[in-house]
Formats: sequence, C-alpha cells, structure tokens
Amino acid sequence: MQNLTLYHPRMGYVASVLLLVSLVLDPVLPAALLSGPAAAATPVEVRTIPSRRGVTESFLLVRPDGPPTASLILLAGDGGELALSPEGIGHLGGNFLVRNRQRFAQEGFLVAVLDVPSDRTSLWNFRTTSDHAQDLKAAIAAMREIAPVPVWLVGTSMGTLSAANGAARLKEGGPDGIVLTSSVSVTTKSSGESIRHVSLDKITVPVLIVHHRHDGCQSSPYAFATYLPGDLKNARAKELLTFDGGSPATSGPCEARSAHGYLGIEPEVVSAISAWIRAH
Repeated sequence: MQNLTLYHPRMGYVASVLLLVSLVLDPVLPAALLSGPAAAATPVEVRTIPSRRGVTESFLLVRPDGPPTASLILLAGDGGELALSPEGIGHLGGNFLVRNRQRFAQEGFLVAVLDVPSDRTSLWNFRTTSDHAQDLKAAIAAMREIAPVPVWLVGTSMGTLSAANGAARLKEGGPDGIVLTSSVSVTTKSSGESIRHVSLDKITVPVLIVHHRHDGCQSSPYAFATYLPGDLKNARAKELLTFDGGSPATSGPCEARSAHGYLGIEPEVVSAISAWIRAH
C-alpha cells in the first residue's frame, strides 16, 4: 500500500504556489523503480515548478539522511520522459542514473531526477536548444532554493547533451559543474543532435567525463570520450574516468543493462563520480 499526501506549500523561489506531492514508495513495487540500496521504503517527492512562459517542469526529489554536500540533477537518456506521477516513475526506471538515484543520495547528495517539460512528450532534437537550457535553469534555481549548496548536472547517454548544453549556455544561474557519462557523439535516425552540437569551448565549470572502455553503443564510442577533454578548452577542471568489467549485458548495447549503463559496476561508478564532485 502507498501512503499518499497531497498539499501545496508556498515556495520562496517564485511568487506562485508550487505543487508538492509527497509519497512513500512501497518496498514491493517493481524492481525497475528501485535500485540496490533503495530496497526499503524511502520517502521521495515529486515537485512541479514553473519554467518558461506557460511551461512547467517536474522532478522526483530524493533527500540524503543529513545535510547535503551538493545537489545533483540527474538527466536520463533516450527521450528523457519519466512519466512522473504520484505513483512514481513510469518510464526509464532502469536508466543508469535513474536506477541509482538512491545510491547518490546515500553519498550525501540532494538528488532530483528531471522529467520532460510540460509542453513536450520527449527531448528528442530539443536537448541542445536555448529553451531546454532555460528549463534547466529553472530546475537549478529550485534546487538552490531547497538547499544552499552547489548544483551539478549529471547526464547519461543522450542526457549528456542536456548537461553540456546547460553548462555552455547558462553563464548566470547555471550549474556549478557537470558529469557526462556515456556521452553520445554520433547522430542517429531518432536524433539529429549529439554532444558535438554543443559549444563545448563555452563551458567553464568543472567537467567529469565517465565512459566504459567497452561501451558497444555505436552512438557513444569510447574513442570520442578520449577526445572530449581537449574540446573542453575553458573548463576549470576536467578529467576522463574510464571503467572496465561488469556483468554480461541483458539489453541492447545502447540500452541501460549493458556496458553503456555500467551494468554490474554501478556502486564503483557512483562512488567515483561522487568523490570527484566532492573534490571539485
């Protein structure tokens, strides 16, 4: 059973009432909604905030046990649509970042998993736009209102386009750093954009690049990851972390249950990302 309470607090971030849905996830929910350390029932929230004119953004919020050291906005791959509702996440629950959200919270971070804006059904061919950057700016401002700590954008697969775009476009109100995992550098039939369409030389915040040496997805070859640091000419700090090993894939090479999603080495990857963020 789920214990659901709906209420409307007044947020100082904007002069309007934000919708706050507080829910408790039952431990018998499908495993796709939970990941490893999240086996027990954990209170989470779904928040909806105003973004561009007439547009709202929703995100699932996971709080750490104590005061957060930083806030992370997790940006899923594929089309980015989570189908958030009072029942939780309806889509992309197995995505690398989405399924490890509790691990990041256990590392001491306030975590938001961002859905698509209300005026779109997906983020395909939208991630490198100025409008998307404005949506990210609203989410960053909301996280800073919740906790006065640095805010990082963490993207995986197609989500790396979002993270890089936000850092490149937002000079005021932008992220304090970004993490790019399994960066997509090759366009496909579904998407005519890749991280190559972002002005990487405009990024000045610290950037962590994470990639699996044996990522088999044709859209995210490991070789490109090795070139990325050179394209980030003005980043204050930059580093490539290469991972190897893991469990045999149980999905396609571009899906999350493979080397592309760090299957079998999730704790190691999350720990390394967390340590780098804390150090920068």
